Amino acid sequence: MTQPVLEIQALDISLPRGADRAHAVAQVSLTVNPGEIVCLVGESGSGKSAIAHTVMGLQAKALVPTAGKILLQGEDVLTMAPARLRQLRCTTMSMIFQEPMTALNPVFSCGEQIDEVLRTHTALTASERQARVLDMIQQVGLPDPLRMLRSYPHQLSGGQRQRIMIAMALVLKPLLLIADEPTTALDVTTQAQILALIRTLQRENGTGVLFITHDFGVVAEVADRVAVLRQGELVEFGQKQQVLEHPEHPYTQMLIAAVPSMTPRVREASVRGEVILRTERLVKTYPNSRTPAVSQVVLELRRGETLGIVGESGSGKSTVARCVAKLITTTSGSIFQHGQDIAPLSNRQMRPLRKCVQIVFQDPYRSLNPRRTVGDSIIEGPMNYGATRQEAWKHASELMELVRLEPTMLQRFPHEFSGGQRQRICIARSLAMKPEILIADEAVSALDVSVQAQVLGLLDEVREQLNLAMLFITHDLRVAAQVCDRIAVMSQGEIVETGPTADIFLAPAHAYTQTLFAAAPGRDWLFEAGRASLKK
Repeated sequence: MTQPVLEIQALDISLPRGADRAHAVAQVSLTVNPGEIVCLVGESGSGKSAIAHTVMGLQAKALVPTAGKILLQGEDVLTMAPARLRQLRCTTMSMIFQEPMTALNPVFSCGEQIDEVLRTHTALTASERQARVLDMIQQVGLPDPLRMLRSYPHQLSGGQRQRIMIAMALVLKPLLLIADEPTTALDVTTQAQILALIRTLQRENGTGVLFITHDFGVVAEVADRVAVLRQGELVEFGQKQQVLEHPEHPYTQMLIAAVPSMTPRVREASVRGEVILRTERLVKTYPNSRTPAVSQVVLELRRGETLGIVGESGSGKSTVARCVAKLITTTSGSIFQHGQDIAPLSNRQMRPLRKCVQIVFQDPYRSLNPRRTVGDSIIEGPMNYGATRQEAWKHASELMELVRLEPTMLQRFPHEFSGGQRQRICIARSLAMKPEILIADEAVSALDVSVQAQVLGLLDEVREQLNLAMLFITHDLRVAAQVCDRIAVMSQGEIVETGPTADIFLAPAHAYTQTLFAAAPGRDWLFEAGRASLKK
């Protein structure tokens, strides 16, 4: 029998005093064999990343392994000398991180960063190393390898940066690859390319992969076996088909039940609602760019309606949102709110109108001031528009109840909340201004599938209760299917197709829309009633 590349035996990792539980990881045992992909799934805080970082010897000082073994090709990582651990990184085991922009050094070119791995772990000459780097850049499918070699991380797209990370991780053909949410922030087509790339390179090199994700579409696409973690405990571990089609543990069933369906939900149409936002031939060209980020965009949004904008990164989705909210100026075209063209208005003229449009951004932690209580963040807007502190605080308490949080939590700081709770607070803050239009810019893309389902349900409930119009920007087609009444598909700054959600999903007309749907991970699987099944 082949020896596992990675064998974790009864691993315990303790948490510091005062944490919500004693252990980050408790009695976890699993294996990764050569040439297989094991997907590790679970909600935030379940211990997935704690396991990954401990295997690499990169865990925080506060996370202390107290029992068990981590065997890498039979050697126990937990008892290794630091020098031996450094020797094994990149050569025997390697890691791809979730956010390549923070994992890559901004002051070194991409070529220099891949070369550093070879310079540290091999005796190759400079010319041999450069040849190996160029070959690796070609293997990961990047265009113009010489240009990529000289480029800095900020000069590349998110998908290109992730390919550079993969090149760094696989340049020495390690036996174990740990991929920690490597596709979470990527659009569906880039995600499909990265998944296919990892799968291809893994098969060619016989690499064992521990793939951490909360996306069951990705699990369905790439996994051989699936391990499910809940609050540090392994509650289910088995073959992909078995875990997805016949999950045994209630927690696994709950996670699968929370996966949004690709079948559009039947929603009552809002065609009779008043048109409160309309754009005509909207164009935005950024300085030092010859190509418009947004070109000739025509949109219409009615009261009580959710209009989704979907497309790849760089397609212009967020630029449209920022133009509509007047966070950036337009190059040409019109933006009508209640019949008034706001595009030419100055900041001073816009001030009374700003409360009509509010935005919920993708990252709630960056959206909230870490030095202010969440209560102060929520009441800031209303107080700027004349409300007394007492009035604003009373309204903030009501909004906390609306987003299903305790009003007493207003006194806490952002770091004291989970990601899902912080996003609820951002929704409450946006509603404090009593807007008519709410823009959700990738508002759930970084959340676990169960938390995502809760926030989506909350947004839908808020829209119905307050009769809001919502502009919902997403790259997740499953989410769009469940939330949006109509969808506009964007490609290279232009809207290539628009229509009712059911029509777009059931019969996409444009070739680009068809490509988007074909790239969606897990598109051949149905997720419903707490289990998954292959479509017939």
